[in-house]
Amino acid sequence: MNIAVIIAAAGASRRYAESGGLRSKLDEDLGGKPVLQRSVELFSKHDDVRFIVVAGPGDDAEFSEFKTRHGDRLGLLGAVLVKGGRNHRWETVQAALRAIPGEAGGEPITHIAVHDAARPAAPMELIERVFELGKHHPAVIPALEVGDTLKRGVRTDAAARPADPLAAILGAASTQEKTTVVQGTVDRAGLYAVQTPQVFEVSVIRAAYAQNDLTSTDDSSLVEKLFEADDSGRKVVLAPGDARNIKITRAGDVALARAIMGVRGPEERPVHKRF
Repeated sequence: MNIAVIIAAAGASRRYAESGGLRSKLDEDLGGKPVLQRSVELFSKHDDVRFIVVAGPGDDAEFSEFKTRHGDRLGLLGAVLVKGGRNHRWETVQAALRAIPGEAGGEPITHIAVHDAARPAAPMELIERVFELGKHHPAVIPALEVGDTLKRGVRTDAAARPADPLAAILGAASTQEKTTVVQGTVDRAGLYAVQTPQVFEVSVIRAAYAQNDLTSTDDSSLVEKLFEADDSGRKVVLAPGDARNIKITRAGDVALARAIMGVRGPEERPVHKRF
């Protein structure tokens, strides 16, 4: 296999900021290296990886700042930086696809893997498992069988807590929040939580992104549409995922990633090693 890896790094980290994050989650410190660098390093020395492209923010000013922060370090790892999408993930991957050459180092690229920049703790055995299956199937994605009970919730106009009578007497503005109530329980039988890296034959992922409707939440969704449309009988194959392969989404996830990876944050390291 000759693999080109796409690192999707154009997200706005909205949920991360809403949960208390003070900076981009990709800039958070994992043992002296930012999250983004850790994610790229997962692939930079792999024997089958021939090319790495990191797709950053689509806005010109944001991309310039992104490149200033990360360009030198990622360049040393052999990664190429390109602007990603402004609004949708598929725009980011599509931009990265355009930057991947037909061959690298004189060898044709046979497969393309797509990985979330916010998954820096993917174990090497997981990556090897997905790549190995990729030799035999046109599309492979890692996934974990859902073990938790799933509820469908809906926001309501009902207050989350009773009104404060004292506040009303004092004329204080109401700070009541809307609440979310259970609308129903989702049958979890046969449900899987999908992870990355996802790996595809070059012709498959390029054909998937040549479709008219690119609405999707991940790359395998587009491949599923492609396979259904061409009636070829091909299927996306699930590889066993790994619970350690967390995606940093909220501020508390950084501490969990550090624990999984066995690294410290800057406040935990000796002063002379924090900079």
